[in-house]
Amino acid sequence: MILLVGGEKGGSGKSCLAQNIAAFFTKECEASVIMVDCDPQRTTSDWIQARNNNQLPAINCVQLYGKIRNDLLSLEQHYDVIIVDCGGQDNLAMRAAMSVASHVLMPLRPKRRDLKTVNHMDDIVGTCMMINPDMKASFVITQCPSLPSQAKRILEAKEVCSTYDINVLDSITFSRNVYDDSEESGLSVIELEPEGKAAQEIRNITFEQFEVNSTEQLQTLLQEKKANPLRGSYGITGSQKTSLRQ
Repeated sequence: MILLVGGEKGGSGKSCLAQNIAAFFTKECEASVIMVDCDPQRTTSDWIQARNNNQLPAINCVQLYGKIRNDLLSLEQHYDVIIVDCGGQDNLAMRAAMSVASHVLMPLRPKRRDLKTVNHMDDIVGTCMMINPDMKASFVITQCPSLPSQAKRILEAKEVCSTYDINVLDSITFSRNVYDDSEESGLSVIELEPEGKAAQEIRNITFEQFEVNSTEQLQTLLQEKKANPLRGSYGITGSQKTSLRQ
């Protein structure tokens, strides 16, 4: 399966979400995972390096840019889950990934400047679904304020997104220090506070996006995908491939 975490707006927590979902698949689903870092800022690559330096359970990572469609299809032959982290802009790598992704998550903060990008992302998703009609794309509201007085902002953000033909997840993330604390040392919230609220947010988002209710169901889905591969093998060509770490 290929999960793209991307969007046009920077600062919405795309890398954070991608990293934590990758750790969840690795630790709790026991899946083989590779992260594809398409962001020139190298946020995910730096996180992977921090994991390696601290001798944490390995998650593979490769940096790819440009026409990465065939690269992703090739990686899909060797890993259970490919998680693509695209930077906050509309670029060739994001569109190429969206053309083959089974799932797409588009994080947005409940802020006006983030919501202004929804219309353009709807256009991109619509275009890519012409060649990838089975793709399951969703908006997810992230970094939400926890004050009860701000709950209206979250609901309004969901309402804006729901006016388009893209699914909006019920699950959200709140602004919590544990996300930053874990990232600095190459950890995930799943590993730092497995019983914490942030860890449950990551589980809820993953379950909802993949339309399952438990880790066991997700493991079954992964096994079914492995037993019934639908795509052929492709060589790694056409992109700018800069590094691969384990």
